[in-house]
Parts: sequence; structure tokens; C-alpha cells
Amino acid sequence: MDSASRVPTPPVVRAIRLAGGGVAPPLRRTPAQGVAAFPPPGVLPTPARGVPVPPARPADEGVRALAYAGSPGDDFEPRSRSVLTSRLFNIAAALLLLVVALPVMVVVALLVRLTSPGPILYAQTRVGIDRRWARASAAGGRRAENLGGVPFTIYKFRSMRVDAEADGKAVWARRNDDRVTPIGTLLRQMRLDELPQLFNVLRGDMNLVGPRPERPSIVVRLREHIPEYPVRHRVKPGITGLAQVCNPYDQTIDDVRRKVAFDILYMRTQSMWTDVCILARTIPVLLLRVGGW
Repeated sequence: MDSASRVPTPPVVRAIRLAGGGVAPPLRRTPAQGVAAFPPPGVLPTPARGVPVPPARPADEGVRALAYAGSPGDDFEPRSRSVLTSRLFNIAAALLLLVVALPVMVVVALLVRLTSPGPILYAQTRVGIDRRWARASAAGGRRAENLGGVPFTIYKFRSMRVDAEADGKAVWARRNDDRVTPIGTLLRQMRLDELPQLFNVLRGDMNLVGPRPERPSIVVRLREHIPEYPVRHRVKPGITGLAQVCNPYDQTIDDVRRKVAFDILYMRTQSMWTDVCILARTIPVLLLRVGGW
């Protein structure tokens, strides 16, 4: 009998509550890694598989969620996957989605133009994959310092006024934000403002599924509060992700910690099947407008 077969079944440690009232499945400590993972890998959380948790959400929920997700060290590496296969899948899926979404994108563009002054598209710099870490990892070496990922330009349908950040400082969106345009609320609730990022996928800046990219100034701020945050840059960012289908928009640093926990869980179990499942889970989030405002 090998050593793995002698390891007892790991205990369930907790469930994480999802947006909309459901909960993620219980996380288990895997003996081989000593970290939490989905039971089994690749199966996404659904309310039916979850264990109820108290409705109250304490202020440190994000900290506890991250602790149960398994805090990664400097040597953390995402689950291995074929770069070529992943790229071909993302190109094919993005092209298919563009064909399907093109009529919707035309309507959205017209609505944005007619309901508020300013450009239809909104371009913004975001932080992408940390290619220097990837090269150092492939060479078997370690970087002395994690400088973050490669900046790239992300595209969105504009959902806020052109003077939303007149002082040039990045500001998180908030509930009932008066900067949102008349059509912007619906676009954000249904995530339709993200559709132009399909072109970012075709360019190779992003994948369909992965941790959401953030602005450089916000990345610097979040790294100071969440030491695990830079780990997210070890995979390509995505239009949607496990953190997005399981959580609403960020309002606090603790919300970000909670999402980082889901990002780490995704990175530990990433696969094409996992991506397909997350894309499928994204559809009801769009149609039911879960967690958006």
C-alpha cells in the first residue's frame, strides 16, 4: 500500500457563502499539499452541494476565507495546464461569443451613445500576467522581488460619466453610485460592459476565465493589505472567474480578501473543464443580475 492510500480522508473545514444566498461546497485539506481544494478538483460550487452557514457575515470573513483557501508561499505555482490548448480554447470561444454577442454589443453601443455624452468605449490600464515570474519559474530560479504583472489596456462599454474620476484617482464603485449613467446600472448588473474584453482575449492579454485584472494604483494599495494578492498575477486575468460568480462587487478590502481566496482556489484547480463550468455559471449571474450594481 502506497503512502497516499494510508492518508485518512481529510475533514471538511468550512463552506463559503455565495452571493444570492447559496454556499460553496465544503473545502477540504488535501494531505499532499496541506491546502484547501475543491472536492473533487474541477467541480464548481453549487448551493445544492453546500453546507449552510450563519447569515451574519463578520468583518473578518475575507481573512478566514483566505486562510481556509490555503495561503500560498513564494514558491506557489498554479496547476499545470497546456498553454497551447488553453490559448486555442480561448480564441475559439471568444470568436464564438463575439458572433453571438455582436447584436447585443451594437444595441449597447447605441444606448451608451444616446443616453450620455462621451465615448462609447472606456479604455483603462490594468495589470496582467506576471511574465517575469513565469520565466523565472520555468528556469528554476526565484525572483528577488515581485514587481507585478504586465500592464495592458482593457476595453469596456462606458457605464459612468466622463468626469467620474476627475481628480485622476482610482475610486471603487459603490452601491447607488451617482457617477453611473442612466444605462450604466443595467450594463453593470448584467456585466454587459465587459463584452469588449473579448477583443482583449483575442489579443492574448486575457483569458475568458481567470482573476479579474485591476488598475496599477489599486494593485499597489491591495498588495499592502493582502500579501497573497500578487499571486493572482501568475495566471492570465479573465473576463469572468470563480470569484466573480460567487461574490458581488467589492466594497471593502475584506471583500477583496474573500475574492482572492476564490482566485487561489481556481488557480489550484484550473483546467479547461473548470473554465467551461465557470462560463456556464456566468450565464445565470448575467441573466439574474446577481451581485451587480
